[in-house]
Amino acid sequence: MLEVVRIPVLSDNYVWLMHDAASGETVVIDPAVADPVLAAAAERGWTIGQIWNTHWHGDHVGGNAAIKAATGCTITGPAAEAAKIGTLDRTVGEGDRVQIGTHVATVMEVPAHTAGHIAYHLADDAIVFVGDTLFAMGCGRLFEGTAAQMFANMARLSALPEDTAVYCAHEYTLSNGRFALGVEPDNMALAVRMAEVEAARARGEATVPTTIGLERATNIFMRARDVEELAQRRAAKDAA
Repeated sequence: MLEVVRIPVLSDNYVWLMHDAASGETVVIDPAVADPVLAAAAERGWTIGQIWNTHWHGDHVGGNAAIKAATGCTITGPAAEAAKIGTLDRTVGEGDRVQIGTHVATVMEVPAHTAGHIAYHLADDAIVFVGDTLFAMGCGRLFEGTAAQMFANMARLSALPEDTAVYCAHEYTLSNGRFALGVEPDNMALAVRMAEVEAARARGEATVPTTIGLERATNIFMRARDVEELAQRRAAKDAA
């Protein structure tokens, strides 16, 4: 079994530390900064051997160089953004595979938030690392892509098994859910989830990972009926 540890950094980022006890391998996903990640690994006696990046933004790659200097790890990231991530050792695209021990992750190209954004799907472990493409009750801003691309991403992720654990990179759930309730006020699943989220945040608890099944029921971007509806919802959320 894989163990995934959440490391909160900056104002609302999550860095993910994944460890395979059988092989002793450890991977960092999207390290915004280095020191808390190195400390979390050291506390557990884990040695970081890899970094997987989903996209080029600084709050996802900012810790690459320092972690590599400290550990000699190998850094993998999107081929389409190699020019923007100077620390990459390996570039990957759609259908490529990366591994931690015997656990295989398949690369999914999910452009929209950035032009070359990727996700890592470990099908046998029911895990997907989505960076800033899918959030709990939300999706990423369309900085370098289109609503059509994001609509396609939502459909593709929605097609994954409902028990798939979704590891996104930010704690945006409360604001996403409040906006979503304004869009789908009669969605009882959404209302129930928001009550749980509000209680969790009041206790200072994290609300991710989420699951594909939960997002199908409560994520207004995944539930958008067409590209136009997703575009309207994204624009309204941006303006909120």
